[in-house]
Amino acid sequence: MASEAAIAGQREPTDKEIRLVIGASSAGTIFEWYDFFIYGTLFYIIGPTFFPSGNETLEILMVWATFAIGFGFRPVGAVLFGFLGDKLGRKYTFLVTVTLMGIATAGVGLIPSAESIGLWAPAIVIFLRVLQGLALGGEYGGAAIYVAEHAPTEKRGYYTSYIQASVAGGFVLSIGVVLACRFLIPEAEFNAWGWRVPFLLSIILLGISLWMRLKLNESPVFQAMKAAGETAGNPFVESFTYPGNKKRIFVALFGITGVLTTIWYTAFFSGMSFLRGPMNMEALTVDLILFFAGLIAMSFYLMVGKWSDKVGRKKPIVVGALLSLLLLFPAFWGLGHFANPGLSQAAEANPVRVEGSACSTDPFAELFNREQSDCGKILETLTSAGVAYDLADSDGLKMSAGGNEIAIDTAWLSDGAARSAGIREALSNYGYDFAKQQPGVGSILGIVAILLVLGILSALTYGSVAALLSEMFPPKIRYSSMSIPYHIGAGYLGGFLPLIAGYIVARSGDIYAGLWYTWVVVAFGVIVAWWGIPNDPEAALDEAP
Repeated sequence: MASEAAIAGQREPTDKEIRLVIGASSAGTIFEWYDFFIYGTLFYIIGPTFFPSGNETLEILMVWATFAIGFGFRPVGAVLFGFLGDKLGRKYTFLVTVTLMGIATAGVGLIPSAESIGLWAPAIVIFLRVLQGLALGGEYGGAAIYVAEHAPTEKRGYYTSYIQASVAGGFVLSIGVVLACRFLIPEAEFNAWGWRVPFLLSIILLGISLWMRLKLNESPVFQAMKAAGETAGNPFVESFTYPGNKKRIFVALFGITGVLTTIWYTAFFSGMSFLRGPMNMEALTVDLILFFAGLIAMSFYLMVGKWSDKVGRKKPIVVGALLSLLLLFPAFWGLGHFANPGLSQAAEANPVRVEGSACSTDPFAELFNREQSDCGKILETLTSAGVAYDLADSDGLKMSAGGNEIAIDTAWLSDGAARSAGIREALSNYGYDFAKQQPGVGSILGIVAILLVLGILSALTYGSVAALLSEMFPPKIRYSSMSIPYHIGAGYLGGFLPLIAGYIVARSGDIYAGLWYTWVVVAFGVIVAWWGIPNDPEAALDEAP
């Protein structure tokens, strides 16, 4: 089978040119996703630095809210840069996106803390996250299409899977840089100023990325379309008027992107926040585990991409989605068992019960100057400590463990720090261990194994997607048509996942309840995928009326 370059009447790229195309596109994608993910990797420092409140749950939710803002602007970037990519070319468009991303990321490392400049600090962070979201909205489509339009059909899944692996590579690189900084900079200094170094490093990565990408030529498919005068007049409008494209966009949004993005963020970001948060594992241990698990998992995307060249693009996605529905909750139960077995054992031996009126939590009460009920304050503290509880209505506020009542100090109701310390001290008498957890070698291997299972699920639903989306849409509007649904799905269904899941946990008090969001999105997505993904996307496109 020929490449699209040959179909378009252009010279077939040499092996050397293909390696340069894949290398430069993948490296740029790694660097750009590094820029985006470093914010999430350092969430535990960014919260108190830019959103100080004295309320750990609120600080983390504010970090994830700002994280989500960046994702919320990805569809805008997809429209803007998709238009430019279909009108002006693939190469120069993603040169602009990587430059914008590098500058915005370095800017985060230069912002003074909220203690120094007040509300200007979070305002500037939000502005820079918006720029990052716009840049990322144009990056993925450009890199994926650029590689796909150089690749022969029989190797397109494998070649484009390097772009998919590069997204995970950006996450791994962000953790690797943080680990290096933590080893080189004393902990107190890292928390004070050293965390800014990974952000500032993006300037160097930007220089490397631009140097590599400037060596590339324009996509041969785009060159052929431009020479023939067949480029789109208005790619955005034509994406919704081209025959059959509305269905393709719907399927790409819910049956492909909705599935892959929720599984990806659950596997990596939910896994990270779960281990660091309610499981209370040592941050350095979590970083090391995620680094090595992520590094190994990158190879899974290449395997799945290559597999899709033999069995088609649809099968890996459907298989991965169905397995995710079966394994998602057991995987996180297993993480909890290996990371902090004492917590679940104490909950079984001495279950916590809270009684009171207006017993519900309002995670954003402090932010909007709403009054949190006394019972809500107790529940919020238990949730942030990873303690499960039973709830009952009562006129008076009571808390017990294993049937034994725990006296509630009046200071707990007005001072969050005193409440957290007091409740943890009281529950420690009933077997609850709130010390930083350092699991043994066997448990760490168990955690890594589970993360690799989650990595396989992510790879199955993600490894072949760049090839699939490129094949689903016609070349003249390909950049816009695939970028719009991809970034709406990734931006809203996936980007808001940490915030939505965190809010569900905070409201319910169940540290596993946030997984239901992923489960529901994937369950709907697998139905759409089964119905709407063609077995042969290119043949289906040719047959479109």
